Amino acid sequence: MLKSESNNFDVVIVGGGHNALVASCYLAKAGLTVAILEKNDSLGGATVSQKVFPEYEARLSRYSYLVSLLPDQIVKDLGLKFKTIEREVSSFTPEQIDGKDLGLLINRGLVGETADDFLKITGSSDEIKAWREFYADVHKLADAIAPTMLEKLPTRSELKEKVGHKIWDEIIENPIAQVLESRFKNDLVRGIVFTDGLIGTLSDGKDLVANICFLYHLIGNGTGDWKVPVGGMGALVAELVEAAENLGVTFHLESEVEAITVGKANFVTTASGKNYESKYLLANFAPQKLAKVLAKPAPKSLDGSQVKVNMLLTKLPRLKSGTDPKLAFAGTFHFDERYSDLQLAYAQAASGEIPEIIPAEMYCHTLSDTSILSPDLVSKGFQTLTLFGIHTPAFLFEKDNSGSKAIILKRLLNQLNQYLIDPIESCLAKNSDGSLCIEIKSPLDLEDEIGLPRGNIFHKDLSMPFREDGSTPSWGVETEIPNLFLCGAGAIRGGGVSGIPGHNAAAAVLEARGM
Repeated sequence: MLKSESNNFDVVIVGGGHNALVASCYLAKAGLTVAILEKNDSLGGATVSQKVFPEYEARLSRYSYLVSLLPDQIVKDLGLKFKTIEREVSSFTPEQIDGKDLGLLINRGLVGETADDFLKITGSSDEIKAWREFYADVHKLADAIAPTMLEKLPTRSELKEKVGHKIWDEIIENPIAQVLESRFKNDLVRGIVFTDGLIGTLSDGKDLVANICFLYHLIGNGTGDWKVPVGGMGALVAELVEAAENLGVTFHLESEVEAITVGKANFVTTASGKNYESKYLLANFAPQKLAKVLAKPAPKSLDGSQVKVNMLLTKLPRLKSGTDPKLAFAGTFHFDERYSDLQLAYAQAASGEIPEIIPAEMYCHTLSDTSILSPDLVSKGFQTLTLFGIHTPAFLFEKDNSGSKAIILKRLLNQLNQYLIDPIESCLAKNSDGSLCIEIKSPLDLEDEIGLPRGNIFHKDLSMPFREDGSTPSWGVETEIPNLFLCGAGAIRGGGVSGIPGHNAAAAVLEARGM
């Protein structure tokens, strides 16, 4: 990593996640001197690939998995070679009806097996028709919103006029429960749709928080497709690091920031006592952490509400439904995510109880991209699985983090096994001491390891991707302090592996400089 002899820069970026790297590239391309201060000994933040199980050559995307919101424009602007793979299978959901094991496979064209599965599970063609119509309307939202993500925030009225369709009111103005219950009749289908509003968010269908989360999951690049990053998330970080280095950005690792002093010049002081001076500062960490280093009261936000489970398998399990595992796990594999499951789990979690049935979903990276495995593991048929458990908020882990994780992991595996011929434990790789290659991360772990406040993957409560009529024009990254901008998930239009707040923070700096 490069280091500069001077500690005076045009821009200092605190935190070295992917958004910091994106911002640094845009700023350096414009001719500014840029330094990134990172507390860890490597860059990437949540978008890293790691050798999770040391005895096996498998580099997993440990904290973030898929890519949707990263605009193609950023990849083009920065000359990245980073590639993603589209998944032909959108999702698979096992279901048991009248003692029969069935499954709903949803492919991109909603044809063939998908149409048959809808008919078997719902008893008519009404739900697949409703599905087509609903997502066609959702695409009208995506088509209008996606092009604005790298621009100044449009007003509510401007964006509503661009959409020009009833879907605006259904997703933006009214609780999502209304559109789910009016457009769909089947409990399972409602749940599959609803789950995109709940990733990392403790909410029910009557809270607009779920609407915002749903929206961000469906607008990426105007398609909403979630794609597999070739080489894992670490491949994106490696590309960005190389681009930033080539542009002259300097990296200062193991430089945890202890204080920021703002004025005509801004000073950043690290825990080791070093000082960095710049006119512009970008904060690539949570607003709560920013408040702390500014010695200001920290803003409150919702708890993060997810557990993440990483697994290495010697083989994929067979399903009781008879569906080919290579199809079932090729997209997002949902289980126990019926609408009623989601609402009940929310009620139990909100009352302080670990849900009896924990809705969950997972995906298999290696069915799309084997490059994260060594050739030896590929030849032996090894696979990875990544599981995301919903409605498991941080406060459920406060009294006993390890104990709560053990209870939740046991429940999740037992639930999953109801749909499998081969118990998932029998498919897991083993370490030399006999332990299974599986790990679970709670929201509190995510706070401790990668600085997500209370495990909130969005850093704070989500915001709609527009500003209210009559409010001040904004990039969505500004703070109350001039020349200090957010460039992480806590910005408006932050969250997800998007690079959007990084781009917009850089744009705000260049605008302030009249460039």
